[in-house]
Amino acid sequence: MSQFRKQHMSIAWHDIIENEDNTPAINSSLKEKATLVGRLGLMMLSVGTGAWRVRASMNKAARALNITCTADIGLLSIEYTCIENGETYTNALSLSNTGVNTDKLNYLEKFADGFNKKISRYSVEHFHKILDKIQDMPGNYTAFKLGLAAAVACGAFTFLLGGGIVEVICAFFGAGVGNFIRKKLLEKHITLFANVAVGVASACCVYVLLIKLSEIIWDISNVHQAGYICSMLFVIPGFPLITGGIDLAKLDLRSGLERTTYALLIIIVATLTGWITATIFQFQPSDFEEICLNPILMFILRLVASFCGVYGFSLMFNSTKKMALTAGIIGMIVNTLRLELIDFTPIPVAAAAFIGSLCSGLLASAIKKYVGFPRITLTVPSIVIMVPGMFMYKGIYYIALNDIQTGALWLTKALLIVVALPLGLIFARILTDNNFRKSS
Repeated sequence: MSQFRKQHMSIAWHDIIENEDNTPAINSSLKEKATLVGRLGLMMLSVGTGAWRVRASMNKAARALNITCTADIGLLSIEYTCIENGETYTNALSLSNTGVNTDKLNYLEKFADGFNKKISRYSVEHFHKILDKIQDMPGNYTAFKLGLAAAVACGAFTFLLGGGIVEVICAFFGAGVGNFIRKKLLEKHITLFANVAVGVASACCVYVLLIKLSEIIWDISNVHQAGYICSMLFVIPGFPLITGGIDLAKLDLRSGLERTTYALLIIIVATLTGWITATIFQFQPSDFEEICLNPILMFILRLVASFCGVYGFSLMFNSTKKMALTAGIIGMIVNTLRLELIDFTPIPVAAAAFIGSLCSGLLASAIKKYVGFPRITLTVPSIVIMVPGMFMYKGIYYIALNDIQTGALWLTKALLIVVALPLGLIFARILTDNNFRKSS
């Protein structure tokens, strides 16, 4: 059996250092300074944040080191040039994969914010050692806990989409098993398409099994089949969809288009896997039975379900419990607001999503100085629950059945919401952040 060799080789960052360990970073060579700036940018990119935030962190470090940096940033790569006293240093760096890690993002932002105060005291080697510690940080949660987080999130998602207790329970177990298996595959570095397909198929199969057993044991109606879509919503690529939209708004077209394409690939693989599973078991994506509840009770349940959904998604993004709690509170408020607007006003669904997203951004900006977390670690998890995963699935499902008109209708509805969500965060940022508001 041939030996497995990584396509992307590791970079020996410490071997690039030329000066002694006690030489302050501000007095280091251009190559050493540029390498440190590039590594910071690459690590920021690896945790799932957008090009604007990556470039902002690289610029903070570059200005502190008295050099000029310009960078072209994509989904998995950075090409950048640093300039000092007429000398230039150009480098190209790339990642093997991408993901979301809000805990590391928080540490990296704190590193960049405090960099200016330390450059005259500490060496480049010292800063690389700090980045080593951040890079080697293990995930906060085991595969089992991440499976449980997905179970809670998708169970809550199911209720918010109109599902009853049967659908909620079955989606809970389906999503839990699916994300557990997906996490185990990620630990073995299985490629993206494979882990998404296997995770979704596992979730759908568990849902089908539970429904079939319930039909046999308790003679429940097959109308509960509709909820199987919800069991696969843990793969929704909310982070790349939303950060991609923000990058496009800042004219980072390369990063925006690459992130959007990446998200679409995940959606296509997930929905096609779900469709194949549904076809095999003859499941139909019909609408949920209407739940008749007192408006006040429905309001309370929506608050609880929205909190649970956002909290679960935040944990899947490796947020700390405090960070997830904060995002959950924001999501509880804004998602319930969105649903109430849809029910009691003539506001279109996409417009309600925009208002919810805008409020999420404003709330995150208002509390940022008190909680100390980056805005993106609070805003994106709080609105991921608004991403129309069911609409996307139905669109692909009907197109696969050659019902192009119905499929196009569902995809159009989904597209309007997907566009509205980053727009809400963008306008919130424009209103509250002077640096983001400026074009240069």
